[in-house]
Order: sequence, then structure tokens, then C-alpha cells
Amino acid sequence: MKLARFGPAGAEVPAVLHDGVWHDARPALTARPELGGDFGPAFFAEGGAEALRSGLADLPVLDVAGLRRGAPIGRPGAVICVGMNYAAHAAESGALPPEQPVIFLKLPNTVVGPDDDVAIPRGSTKTDWEVELGIVIGRRTSYLHSPADALDHVAGFVAVNDVSERDFQLAVSGGQWSKGKCCAGFSPTGPWLVTPDELDHQSLRLRSWVNGESRQDSSTADMIFDVTTIVHHLSQYLVLEPGDLVLTGTPEGVALSGRFPYLAAGDVCEVEIDGLGRARQQFV
Repeated sequence: MKLARFGPAGAEVPAVLHDGVWHDARPALTARPELGGDFGPAFFAEGGAEALRSGLADLPVLDVAGLRRGAPIGRPGAVICVGMNYAAHAAESGALPPEQPVIFLKLPNTVVGPDDDVAIPRGSTKTDWEVELGIVIGRRTSYLHSPADALDHVAGFVAVNDVSERDFQLAVSGGQWSKGKCCAGFSPTGPWLVTPDELDHQSLRLRSWVNGESRQDSSTADMIFDVTTIVHHLSQYLVLEPGDLVLTGTPEGVALSGRFPYLAAGDVCEVEIDGLGRARQQFV
């Protein structure tokens, strides 16, 4: 199942793809008020995807032509990120591959639509791109017994550009990364969410481009810590809630490597993951 949200920021319409056509999900959501009316924490916690499946044929078609594509999830309670999760990216960053997952947090208000403009922060000289596979949590997750239990707690997957400001992240960080990760609009997400039954998360091609020139081209098969390991590991240290977004790291090919210039106003960055769609952000 593919889920998306269309329309102006703050007033997106939840939609579901059926027979190649987007359908308005609102009738199914309003019929069950406990789902919260949108693809947010309540929807995932209450099994909203199954509610949609049972009534897909009865949902009205949604004309999405010309509509803005919003993030496919409502504002998450948390955005949890894994750093240095591809060995080649760790190397280009001047670090050894980690022996344990490196975790940092982003603010939920960094999550924006996949095609929204991204403002280069005031004083920035090193704004960077990072295509990443995002995990959307579907059930409250704490102290999982093993990685084999993880996918039962995953609602779906999304493509994300984990935009970073490297000077803020590294030079003035005080030892933490969040200053360089939490600027406005720094997590363009989407265009859609795909449920785990519809793709192989272990072998997805990830790519990025800047002004049409290739930057990153890798596979989730190259992750140091895979999806199930990440969810299991996180559950030993924090409680993941329905609708939370987990970013799983980026492959090599970012500006931090020194091989490419950092982003400047007017640049266009595109990111794509197999099955999860392509997004395009202009930096302003």
C-alpha cells in the first residue's frame, strides 16, 4: 500500500493509491475517529492501514494534478537518526565504521514536503545533502527480544533528504551534531510511504543528484546496521512511538567528502529510492 498527503502545508489531504489512482482517504478516517483524521500517530497506532485496505474500492478519486506533495506522514513525535551507517560514507567523513549504531535526534518540525524549498541557514557555508531510507514506526516499541521482531513494529518506509550544515554540526557543535541537523526544513520526506509488504528494504537503490549531476548511488544492502538491527537496538535505549520517523544513514557522495561543492542558493537537489519515489528540493 502507498500512502501520501497532498495540498497546502498544514492542510494536506491524506490519500491512498488504488489501481494506479490516488483516492481520498478522509471518508475512511472520519468513519473511525480514533484514527485521528490523518496519517499521524493515532492512525498508525490504531491499525489505520488495515482500515483503508478493507474499503479501498469505496473511496472517492482524488485529483492530485497541480497539488503540492506533502510529507506522507503527519508531524512525528520524534525523528531519530543513525549516523555513519555506510562504511564508505564513514571513510569519506574521516571516521572508522562504528561498532555500535551512532544515534542523534532531529526536531520533528524539520519534516516538510518532498518538493518544498529548503532555506540555507543564516551564516551557512556548508549545507549538504544526504539521501536516506526512513522507517515509520507502526507500534509502540520497547525492549524487543530480537531483530526478528522489528518488522512487526514498522508501518512503512519513506525517502528522506537528511539535510545537514557541516560547520554547525562539527565545528561549533560542542561535541553533538544537532546544531547542524535541526534547521528549518532539513528533513524533506516522501513523496509517499510504502508498507513493508510491498518492497524489499534490504536491497533498495538510493541516489541523489545536484543540478542534474549524480552525487550518490548505492544500496541499502551496504548498510552496516540493517533496518531490523536498528529498530531492535533503538528499542533497548528508548521507546519508539507510532508515527515516529527513523533515518537509517546515508551512503558516500556528499559534499563533506571534499569531492563536491556545498549547496548554494539556486541549487536543486533530487533524491530517489527504488519504490519510494523521487523528490526535488530547490535551495533558497
